[in-house]
Amino acid sequence: MGEIRLPSHMFLWCLSAVYMFAFASLYVQIPGLYGNEGVLPARWQLRVSGKSVVEQLKDSPTLLWFGPRLGLDTQQCMELLSLTGALLSLMTLALPVLRDCRVFLLLWILYLSLYQVGQVFLYFQWDNLLLETGFLAILIAPMKMPWSSKVRLHDNVTFWLVRWLLFRLMFASGVVKLTSRCPTWWGLTAVTYHYETQCIPTPLAWFAHQLPVWFQKLSVVGTFVIEIAVPFMFFSPIRRHRLVAFYMQVLLQVFIILSGNYNFFNILTITLCMSLLDDRHVNFWLRRSTPKTESTLLQTLFSWLAVMLEIGSYALLGYWSVKYFDLQVDWENKSVSSKTAFTYFEFNGFLKTVTVPSIWIGVLSLTWEIVSAMFKCACVRGVLWRLWNTIQWAVMTAATVSMFAISLVPHTYIEYDAHSNLWPGIRTAFEVTDRYQLVNSYGLFRRMTGVGGRPEVVIEGSMDRNTWTEIEFMYKPGNMSAAPPVVAPHQPRLDWQMWFAALGPHTQSPWFSSLLHRLLQGKRDVIRLIQTDESQYPFSKQPPAYLRAHRYKYWFSEPKEDGSYPQRWWRRVYVEEFYPMVHLGDSYLEQMLVQHGLKDKAPPRRSSTAWLPQLLRLVGQHAREIPTPLLLWTLFSSAATVCLLNSLRSRAHHHPRESLQNKHADKQTAGWTRSDVAEEDVKRLEEEDVKDDAEEDGKEQEEDATSEEEQEGEIEEEVNTEETDVDRLRKRKQF
Repeated sequence: MGEIRLPSHMFLWCLSAVYMFAFASLYVQIPGLYGNEGVLPARWQLRVSGKSVVEQLKDSPTLLWFGPRLGLDTQQCMELLSLTGALLSLMTLALPVLRDCRVFLLLWILYLSLYQVGQVFLYFQWDNLLLETGFLAILIAPMKMPWSSKVRLHDNVTFWLVRWLLFRLMFASGVVKLTSRCPTWWGLTAVTYHYETQCIPTPLAWFAHQLPVWFQKLSVVGTFVIEIAVPFMFFSPIRRHRLVAFYMQVLLQVFIILSGNYNFFNILTITLCMSLLDDRHVNFWLRRSTPKTESTLLQTLFSWLAVMLEIGSYALLGYWSVKYFDLQVDWENKSVSSKTAFTYFEFNGFLKTVTVPSIWIGVLSLTWEIVSAMFKCACVRGVLWRLWNTIQWAVMTAATVSMFAISLVPHTYIEYDAHSNLWPGIRTAFEVTDRYQLVNSYGLFRRMTGVGGRPEVVIEGSMDRNTWTEIEFMYKPGNMSAAPPVVAPHQPRLDWQMWFAALGPHTQSPWFSSLLHRLLQGKRDVIRLIQTDESQYPFSKQPPAYLRAHRYKYWFSEPKEDGSYPQRWWRRVYVEEFYPMVHLGDSYLEQMLVQHGLKDKAPPRRSSTAWLPQLLRLVGQHAREIPTPLLLWTLFSSAATVCLLNSLRSRAHHHPRESLQNKHADKQTAGWTRSDVAEEDVKRLEEEDVKDDAEEDGKEQEEDATSEEEQEGEIEEEVNTEETDVDRLRKRKQF
């Protein structure tokens, strides 16, 4: 792996954006989800007991325990934590100086504190992935305040953990599709159902659903290749393998973003893909010239050997794809036929074969990074600097090896024998750290739901039990004429849980009874989860006297025979009653609330009149008036604009140096002597370096400045280059 200074910057910048999206999206939903009158009040998770704060933190590691000391109830403390996280991540996104390991530690603690009381609305795989990625960022980000460490020779070691996390995420997501024995994945027909059955599709999903079946099946084959085979290229010593793997992973995530609203998950996955890049390729994107070195005969032979191995690996990957998915081109119909040409037991044998070697591939790759960083430390000039870098290397290497070791527990969940043969000490360490979500197991889209039609729960309200009015949600399908929305990176968590609730009986979703109870009470915070604009809510003036819920099956509408688009996006069929008719005081509703512990046992605390609770209420009122997707993109655009302005200022600051170099060439052409040019160059460059260092120390905005020894080496190299050019000019004049 080459230098990764620029990819690590990009990783931290993108992660800051993801944190901002996650905190801000959750912030606007807290009153309705976790408020004192919300669907699942968070104060129920923090029962008052006689335990000390330390014991409470051991039971549930969350900062919400300190809320009463600030005069805040649980809802207000959650709002404070999420608002703090959103503002801090927004500033981190805009200002490079804040991309510090201690800032990312604080962001991780804030999100973990919210996760601990999030219950069913916060227990998604992308929340776990954000916590694990956020913890890795603590090891990757530099410690810049109040001083800056200019040389970090262990960066490749800690950044390797991001690559390993990306491998675990993608490989497990591909494997579980086949180990689940889902007939749609084995029949390569999953995507033919996916676009219309995913939680919140986009308008492009309707058009993607109309694609021919052979193309949909080929898409499933491509998904298996990208998620199961390509991840092994992450650790290839051939640089182009990693770059090809990067573009293939990003391509898959972009297609998912275009067809579905998966909040910040796909952006976070692309962020992990930054670990496959190096400075050289990022400079290629930025059109920056890189110094070219003359290659020796041995290096040329190695490069040709790498090209041959690369071509061979692509040919082997193509051969396996054709063989195991029986790909055949039908030239007459202009299509490609495909089918799964292996059995479940053969695939299990494949897992037994590759799971343990995948661990050893990780061990060898990590060992290479550790040894390379160790040699760099040994080559540092000066005993004290060498000792300091060696200490940093040792600490970060120990942390990296520990994280890799405990990650083997969730990684081997996919294969029983490999998991059972793990050293017991590793499993013990995983159990101790499990509550902090340091490492997690993954496996997205395990089974394809809605094969016989997309199930949807539709809530209806009435004032007289005769006339019923449907209650439409902002984001999930309901109105058949309404176009699917585009809401990413916002995640409407109630809409997501409504999708899960429709997959089974209402008893499997206890929170649904609480939702109906709050709607019967007319709680505004819960209503705003359904419709931000209360004028669109049919019972905004008076709560409904009766509520009920029915289950429907939805399908995307089909294009007309003449090729024109239909007036409706959806068509639906009534299936059954999902929840019986209830009203306030209804015996069945009360029984369900008591059975699932959703009945208030004690009244909530009275709202405080102190300045902090008042400020939180004021900010919340203004923030929740704006549509959440618009709010998120406005915040991101503001921070991105600040970054762009800083970049332009930095480029303008370095422009005088380029002008000075051009001036040197003019002076040489005029016949300046070799010594005069060299002396003036050294003086001017030293003056420029002094000015640059002063401004960098004052602003603290340069993340990885080169060391003083490297700066001196650059000056000497430039002087020698200038001297060589003068000699050549003199020779030309002589001839």
